[in-house]
Amino acid sequence: MTGDESVNRRNLLLGTGAMFGAGLVLKQRPAHAQGTTITGAGATFPAPIYQKWGELAKQPTGITLNYQGIGSGGGLNQITNRTVDFGASDAPVAADQLAARKLLQFPTVMGGIVPIVNLPGIQAGQLKLTPEVLADIFLGKITRWNDAKLVEMNRGVDLPRTAIAVVHRADASGTSFVFTSYLAKISSEWKEKVGASTSVAWPTGTGARGNDGVAATVKNTRGGIGYVESAYATQNQLTTTQLRNRAGNFVTPEMASFRAAASSADWASAQNFAVELIDTSGAQAWPILSPTFILLPTNPAEAEKSRGVMQFFDWAFKSGGEAASALQYIPLPDEVAQRVRQAWAREVKGPDGKAVWTSSAG
Repeated sequence: MTGDESVNRRNLLLGTGAMFGAGLVLKQRPAHAQGTTITGAGATFPAPIYQKWGELAKQPTGITLNYQGIGSGGGLNQITNRTVDFGASDAPVAADQLAARKLLQFPTVMGGIVPIVNLPGIQAGQLKLTPEVLADIFLGKITRWNDAKLVEMNRGVDLPRTAIAVVHRADASGTSFVFTSYLAKISSEWKEKVGASTSVAWPTGTGARGNDGVAATVKNTRGGIGYVESAYATQNQLTTTQLRNRAGNFVTPEMASFRAAASSADWASAQNFAVELIDTSGAQAWPILSPTFILLPTNPAEAEKSRGVMQFFDWAFKSGGEAASALQYIPLPDEVAQRVRQAWAREVKGPDGKAVWTSSAG
């Protein structure tokens, strides 16, 4: 990352940091949407970029966004109960559940899940972890930072005898779904004993709510280790680690390694846009990458609210890529964004039975 990129990203994070827990904001203004307010709730993973998009889209669209990062499970519940205009989830929803709940699922950005640690004297990117060691730490089998396996792969790094303090999500979380899906893929023991889900029976550790809660707990816990979306590690000035990928290379969590993983996405074969980006085979690919999703009713009670949601994300697809990249999210390829717009037009019908989204709506 260049010096200018670091400054730009830091400025954007400072702009979003105050809003992480509040889930606030946003207002926008094109003539066709002036005065429209849309509400959303769910995943904390994309909260920084949704809030930043809300600020940036305020003037050109006239749409006010109120987004609350309450976790993917809460987002699914709220949109199912129609208490918000859209839900947000990092875990893709199964096709039968989408149909039963009358929801359309579409992606917005892709982002990396990164291990974070609190080890005095250890700098970002200095500590190396293999998938097997990471799984053993979260299984509670490796309990101290000077364990022989950690020392062997980190020669020249002064690792303390400090106890390892695992921090995980306490709420139903799409971030946990992605992280546990990775652990289940690389560890047969994790797959058999714990599995992959938005909520699991964690073998060890302390729970915290939201990506921001995990970040804060690790920051305040000597010897702590957790997992968060990349922007939260930067916003909280936390220490990230290297991780050995499927190709056998140790890689750092940065835009280059995120892009390398994203380049393997097979969007054409993904049902409901649920593309698989975990443990891809690229030589420099970061192994824990995932899209994050919006859940939109296919039978909205208020067509104007639904149209406002689509207009907001249409603006984001067209004009929000730079802000997304600055916060270390990967924007969708243009062809995927166009497929999303086609799904809006095809699937979402107002109370009058007519399509809510048309080519003129954007």
